[in-house]
Parts: sequence; structure tokens; C-alpha cells
Amino acid sequence: MTCVRHGLSIGIERVNDHFYIAFKAAGKLTHEDYEKITPMIDSALEGVKEHNVIAYVDVSELEGWELRAAWDDLQLGLKHGNQFGKIAIFGNKKWQEYGTKISSWFISGDTKYFEDSGAALSWLQD
Repeated sequence: MTCVRHGLSIGIERVNDHFYIAFKAAGKLTHEDYEKITPMIDSALEGVKEHNVIAYVDVSELEGWELRAAWDDLQLGLKHGNQFGKIAIFGNKKWQEYGTKISSWFISGDTKYFEDSGAALSWLQD
């Protein structure tokens, strides 16, 4: 039996004195993944009125999206994009870097791509 790992995880982490929301995407994301995680993200961001949320997004294990999941991701970005002040995206593929540039069109805060997780975390603390 083959084990196929995919999905999104969300947490709150702290580096030094800075708290941030941490997201990790793995495998090829599906619509069902977004059905499960979207209410959690909605709950985590409920009541945030200003663009002051800091986020670290690890896409180093992300392989992509099913078509419907890509649509879900866009809708999620449009819904919450104005709540973020800074988003550091850690990845290891060129398409992830391009995706970061495209996603910055829908996010009101600063978005930056990194191939080094330490550099991403340092940038979030500036």
C-alpha cells in the first residue's frame, strides 16, 4: 500500500519575541484539503481588522494543486489577503517563487519568497 501525504497544516509559532501564523503545505493539495482547513483559517483570522498578521508559509514539500483546489486557494487569498502585514514563503522550486509574485497581487502586505528558512524567519522579525 502506498501512503500519499498531502494537506495543509496551521499553527502559531514564536521566534524570539515575535508570534506568527505558520502554514505548511505538502503534496498535491485537493479541494477536500481546503474544505477541512478553510474553517480553521477563518477561525484563526476572525476579528482581524487591520493588515497586521505575520505569516510563515512552508511550501518546500508542496507539489501543486488539483484544479479545484487552486480555485479554493485563490478564494482564500481574496478573502483574507487584506489581513496580512508580512508573509514569508519558504520553498525550493522556481514555480513557487513565481507563485509568490502572483499571490502578492492579492495580498495587501509584503510578500517575499525565500529558499532559506532562517532568512525567511529573520525577515519576518524586521
